[in-house]
Amino acid sequence: MKLAVVGGGSTYTPELIDGFARLRDTLPIEELVLVDPAADRLELVGGLARRIFAKQGHPGRIVTTSDLDAGVADADAVLLQLRVGGQAARNQDETWPLECGCVGQETTGAGGLAKAMRTVPVVLDIAERVRRTNPDAWIIDFTNPVGIVTRALLQAGHKAVGLCNVAIGFQRKFARLLDVTPAEVHLDHVGLNHLTWELGVRLGGPEGENVLPKLLAEHGDTIADDLRMPRAITDRLGVVPSYYLRYFYAHDAVVRELGTKPSRAAEVAAMEKELLAMYGDPALDEKPALLAKRGGAFYSEAAVDLASSLLGSGGSPVQVVNTYNRGTLPFLPDDAVIEVQARVDGTGATPLAVPGLDPLYAGLIAHVTAYEDLALEAALRGGRDRVFKALLAHPLIGQFEYAEALTDKLIAHNREHLAWA
Repeated sequence: MKLAVVGGGSTYTPELIDGFARLRDTLPIEELVLVDPAADRLELVGGLARRIFAKQGHPGRIVTTSDLDAGVADADAVLLQLRVGGQAARNQDETWPLECGCVGQETTGAGGLAKAMRTVPVVLDIAERVRRTNPDAWIIDFTNPVGIVTRALLQAGHKAVGLCNVAIGFQRKFARLLDVTPAEVHLDHVGLNHLTWELGVRLGGPEGENVLPKLLAEHGDTIADDLRMPRAITDRLGVVPSYYLRYFYAHDAVVRELGTKPSRAAEVAAMEKELLAMYGDPALDEKPALLAKRGGAFYSEAAVDLASSLLGSGGSPVQVVNTYNRGTLPFLPDDAVIEVQARVDGTGATPLAVPGLDPLYAGLIAHVTAYEDLALEAALRGGRDRVFKALLAHPLIGQFEYAEALTDKLIAHNREHLAWA
C-alpha cells in the first residue's frame, strides 16, 4: 500500500507519522511519500518521520519529494493538508476582518472566505494531476475550509472524502470523562464542517444509551471551559456545540478579545520555528510534546481510520466525515457537503439518517450552506461581485457596509493568490 501526503512538510506531519507507526496493523503502509515544495522543511520533517518509523519498528519506506506527479503516482490514497500562503496569509485572515468589527478566523467569516479563495483552485489542480496519473486513488481532504474544499472536489468528480478532527476530539474527551474506551462512544454529530453540535453521546453504538445529560450534569464546567463558552450555553441547549460555534454565539465578545492579543497565526509561527529546530535534532525519534499545542489532536487516528476503511484494510464501519448530503438533512440540497456520521467502505461515505433538527440548528446550517454555495462560486469563478455576495450572505457579516469594506480588504490582501484580481 502506498500513501502520499501533499503538504508533507507541515509541522503537523509527525502527528500523522506517529499514528501511521502505531496503527500499522490497521493501515499497512509499504511506502509513504511526503510531498512539499518547501525542500528545507520537508527534509527536516522527513528525517524525523524516518526515525519515528524506525523506533517503532515500522517496515515501511518514507520518501520525500517536491515532484507532485511523481509523489502521487500509484498511490492508493492522497492526503491533502496544505496551507496556501502559509502562516503569513493566515495572519492576515485573522487580522484585517477585525478592522471592520468582524471576527478574524482562518475558517469562518471573511478570513475563511479568503482561505477558500486561495485554496480551492490549488486543490483542484492537485486533484486533476492525481486523476491524470492515478484515477483510482482516494483523496482525503484535511485542508481547510474542509466543507468548501471537499464540495469543490466532489463537484469536479473526484473520489474524495473530507476529514476534521473535531468529532474524534470530542469522542476521546467524552471517553475519558466516562472512563470507557473511545470505541464505546458514538456521537450524534450533526452539521457542517466547523459548525456542528453533539446532540447525543451514546454508549455502544448508534442505538445505545444517550449519556449526554449525565455528562453535562457531572462535567459541565470542564466541557464549557474546553469550549471557552459559559456553562449556561450548554445547560440551556442541552447539547455540546463545537468550539467554532463560539464565533457565532459570542461574536462581539470574541472580536473584543482578539483585538487585545497576538493572532493565533503569530503564535503558531513561533511554535513552528521551535518545532522545526527540534525536528532537525538527529536524536529526536518521537513527536515532541510541543506538537500537542500546534493543533490537530487525534488527526492521525482519524486519518488512519478513514484511509483503512476506504482501502479495505480495516477501520471503523461508521465514522464522522464530510460528504454529500444526499437527502440526509432534507432542508439542504443533495450536493451540499455535511459533517455527520457515515458508513465508510471502499465505495466511499454514506451518511446515516439524522433525526429532525431543532430550527435553532437547522436554520444556522441552512444559512451557512447558502454562504458556502456563494463562497465556492467565488473561489471557482472569481470576481469582486461574487466575493461581495458571499460576504453579505455570511451570518457573521450580513451588512452591506461591512461586506463592501471586507471585499476590498480581502482582494487587497490576497491579490497574489487570485488569478483574476
